[in-house]
Amino acid sequence: MKKLLIMLLAAGAMALGSGAAVAQGGVPSVGESAKMEAPAKGAEAAKADENSVTVTETVKVTETLKVEETEKKEEAPAAPKIEKADTAFMYVATIMVILMTIPGLALFYGGLVRSKNMLSVLMQVFVIFSLISVLWVIYGYTLAFGGPGAFFGNFSKLFLSGVNAESAAATFSKGVYIPELLFVAFQCTFAAITCALIVGAYAERMKFSAVLLFTVIWFTFSYLPMAHMVWYWDGPDAIKDQATLDAVVANAGWLWAKGALDFAGGTVVHINAGVAGLVAAYVLGKRIGYGKESMAPHSLTLTMVGAALLWVGWFGFNAGSNLEANGVAAFAFLNTLLATAVAVLAWMFAEWMVKGKPSMLGAASGAVAGLVAITPACGFVGVIGALVIGVAAGLLCFWGVTGLKKMLNADDALDVFGVHGVGGIVGALLTGVFAAPSLGGAGICNYITNKCGDPADFPGIGAQVFIQFQAVLTAVILSAVVSLVALYLVKMITGLRVTPEEEREGLDTTYHGESAYKM
Repeated sequence: MKKLLIMLLAAGAMALGSGAAVAQGGVPSVGESAKMEAPAKGAEAAKADENSVTVTETVKVTETLKVEETEKKEEAPAAPKIEKADTAFMYVATIMVILMTIPGLALFYGGLVRSKNMLSVLMQVFVIFSLISVLWVIYGYTLAFGGPGAFFGNFSKLFLSGVNAESAAATFSKGVYIPELLFVAFQCTFAAITCALIVGAYAERMKFSAVLLFTVIWFTFSYLPMAHMVWYWDGPDAIKDQATLDAVVANAGWLWAKGALDFAGGTVVHINAGVAGLVAAYVLGKRIGYGKESMAPHSLTLTMVGAALLWVGWFGFNAGSNLEANGVAAFAFLNTLLATAVAVLAWMFAEWMVKGKPSMLGAASGAVAGLVAITPACGFVGVIGALVIGVAAGLLCFWGVTGLKKMLNADDALDVFGVHGVGGIVGALLTGVFAAPSLGGAGICNYITNKCGDPADFPGIGAQVFIQFQAVLTAVILSAVVSLVALYLVKMITGLRVTPEEEREGLDTTYHGESAYKM
């Protein structure tokens, strides 16, 4: 009886030891099962020691694995998460900017010239868009957004080296990213339409070969540095404290580091292109018969269609510049709608008062003026700011294409400077005023405190306007110098202007062997 009791106690001890090993994640092997069935040593204490060793080793292995997993997580941070909704939003915005250029800008300009030059303008806009798209991928993107520098990026992303389907581009919120390839495409459309805008100034008299060569030089030395100076920085996730903010500022573009505000391209796109157009008009000289012969638009119907496409596409231009589908994009959208509408009315009533009749051309021009002026401000100002900017754009751009144009005495054929140059300057300067939180503006974002719109972070209206003035002055000087040098280089290489005979006949037939209309 005593022996039987001892055997039962030994069996119970072994069962308890086996259960503890399983609870720690260890599974008994075939050898261990055999030992439990035939305890050859016959000593309960020895078996308990063996089970204790098994449990201890299992715990050590588990703890080691946990430490290794923790170290791996610390060494390899999680990849940026691509937001699908923002990505879809940016696809639509990019397509809308393409719509602005082809067909929007092409038809707007095409309707404004004489019928014998209609196709030449369509051709110039269409081919410039294609040319810049190719150059952007080869070296444009890397020089504008490829890396740190005050005026240019670097060649680290030449031919989009290193940019693939997994590459992410930062937005304006921490932890929010979109595919870098999509950011490349979106910014490409900005570069293309900027170069195409200049077409309106030299329309009807510039050689096609000269157009292409000038575009390449101006894009490289005027557009790319302006885009980098205004828009390049390391992104919000790089900012954690004052030290990291200082590092981001040191790496950023020159005007971004100064605090210049340009939401969607007032300086980079419109002032830049407007000044280039004015310089081109001076260097080329006036069209034959300018001021003596009628040079009225041949199809205001097409111009109105083009203006409508520009207005629609501009929502992608402005709202898309937020890079995220959120409330700021909605503000940019609404401001674009309001400023444009009030600019149409302001231009129309000003023209009505001065000339006695409101015109379709005036209404369409007013729409473009409003779109231009709200571009740098759309994500920074409130509704009141948008309305004031729209009124100012309508009135001042109307003066720009009438009174100022006579003062400048330049044949800016389609009023590129009067609308884009003047409108861009008006919008850029008024951004500094109405971005103030005290006037309903969004202020600026503090990525150390992760707050946007705090009045304490805004430098003050006077200080911000002065910063904006520096950005405007930089765009004017850079574009003027680069345009002047580029035009004279092209003049030496290919010549600039078509012959008088070609100009009188029209560029459609003399340069492209086609005509827009069969008479």
